[in-house]
Amino acid sequence: MLRPRPARWFEILAARDDATLVLEALARTGAVELEARPSAGLPAALADVMPLLAQYLDLAARYRAYWPPAEACRPSAFPEAPSAALQRSLAAIRAWALESEPLIQAVQRCESERHELRLWQPLLDTLARRAFDPELLADAGPWLQVRLFVLPPGSEVDLAPQAGAGQFETLACNLEVDGAAHLLVAGPAEALQAMAQAVTAQKGSAHPVPAWLRADAARNHAYVSQRLGELEREIAELGATLASLHRHHDLPRALGDANRLQWVLQNVHSLEAGELLCWITGWSSDPLVRTVAQALQDCGARALPHYASPPAGSCAPLLLSNPRWARPFEIFSRAFGMPSSSEADPSALLAIAVPLMFGYMFGDVGQGLVLAAAGWWFRKRFAVARLLMVGGLSAAVFGLLFGSVFSLHGLVPALWLRPFDAPLTLLLAPLVGGVVLLTLGLGLNALEAWWGGEIRRWLLTDAALIVVYLGLLAAFVAPAGLLAAAAGTLGFCIGHAVLARRFAAAFSAFGEALEKTLQILINTLSFARVGAFALAHAGLSSAVVTLMDASDNIVAKALVLVVGNVLVIMLEAMVVSIQTTRLVLFEFFTRFMQGQGRAFRPLPAPPFSYQENIR
Repeated sequence: MLRPRPARWFEILAARDDATLVLEALARTGAVELEARPSAGLPAALADVMPLLAQYLDLAARYRAYWPPAEACRPSAFPEAPSAALQRSLAAIRAWALESEPLIQAVQRCESERHELRLWQPLLDTLARRAFDPELLADAGPWLQVRLFVLPPGSEVDLAPQAGAGQFETLACNLEVDGAAHLLVAGPAEALQAMAQAVTAQKGSAHPVPAWLRADAARNHAYVSQRLGELEREIAELGATLASLHRHHDLPRALGDANRLQWVLQNVHSLEAGELLCWITGWSSDPLVRTVAQALQDCGARALPHYASPPAGSCAPLLLSNPRWARPFEIFSRAFGMPSSSEADPSALLAIAVPLMFGYMFGDVGQGLVLAAAGWWFRKRFAVARLLMVGGLSAAVFGLLFGSVFSLHGLVPALWLRPFDAPLTLLLAPLVGGVVLLTLGLGLNALEAWWGGEIRRWLLTDAALIVVYLGLLAAFVAPAGLLAAAAGTLGFCIGHAVLARRFAAAFSAFGEALEKTLQILINTLSFARVGAFALAHAGLSSAVVTLMDASDNIVAKALVLVVGNVLVIMLEAMVVSIQTTRLVLFEFFTRFMQGQGRAFRPLPAPPFSYQENIR
């Protein structure tokens, strides 16, 4: 549980015709990472597909919006050579495009007109209330023109005459609708062109005045509504015609074949293949490799798996092996870096320490239960929500110890203490907890030395630092602790001299011992922030209660209590999460972890089922 385990090496000898069928089956398990020998490359048949795939991507850039949805694109069920399959797909797509191009252009014209109508629709009533006749705007020209400029929020456009606009200025009318600025501007063509460039640069847009615009707002609304209905029907008819062309040219199958080849080339960068057979190698997260064997059996491919020792010099990807209740806390180890095979994974230990620190700083029954409910609600959407759920429950428990419910003290008795009644005790407790956690970190360092075959070095050096650390802490209670610290320092220096086989190494070791001791003492003092934030949380709660008591109105009291608790929950949840993460990553992990392991990265599964042949 503490030590990451390496993934299991596997080798598969498969018929070349079934290679991609095997690759799909392996990818769908989510338990396979491919790794070929450095000398391996892509088979010639797949390498030759690259130029054809580039042509497919060019077609996709133009027509993807008018293709069937991805889930409707199913590839061929029968084996076929990659180049032949992609050439057939390209031929079908081009034939479809040739017939569909006029329809697509018609759809685009309809969508453009619909967009313009929807743009002018909310402006019609505003235009009718102006002192000018809107019908004259469309007839302006050729020297004087009118344009509508839609400006993004917060943008400004210079309406001064531009170079080449002559001595005439522009006239602008602001038509603000739904918070968006619409400028109706009249002026010379050169000036309007310069304004259009300025508006476009600010992600705005310029639009001509439509010819259908009249002075009667009711008539304009009737025209817009009627025309929008006609456009919707026309777009629907064009869409139905496009759908019939999809079926006529078997476009879903052509796209499915192209997509599966694209998936292979994106995710399989090397593969050993001969005339009849191919060699697929990699790693499995299943230690017994039953997942791989079952996947090969279910897909029906002609393949023989073999589970051997990994090649010499290979670096196996690692997997964290924790019980279910500790897995959410693996996020801390992964954030610091994947532990190597000789490093400890402290996720199970963090499953205890992290909720304790979070709950201590956020001690309130009501607020903790709110956080726990929020974590439970979002647990399937965000992985970090599970941590919030556990932290909220811990905060509720500490709320009982501190006697705080939604910032109110007195509703429940404090099972331990009230923060403001014993602030020194509140600060001292997390310091003791920090000492325990850091000592455990030093112990994990010893365990890593054992795994790495360096236990002798650890006993001669770092073991003495534990004596120094604990001796200095014990000196606050008994002066004899200073003697233990001095003995530990002497042992550290002698140990370095023994390892280096020279007496002078003891002097440099003394400086190293001083530096490391100061570091761990500072790390220990950092845990005082847990108590400090517990006091800060109590202070915010007290401020909410004080503001509530300042009002005589029961409704105002309830409003202050609700708003105050919402603010405390939002602010403290963020601050306490940051502080907990900081203590774990920068105080605790630095005692034993370096994060130099290789994480297991499974082959992503394709969104389709297929069988492909490599020739």
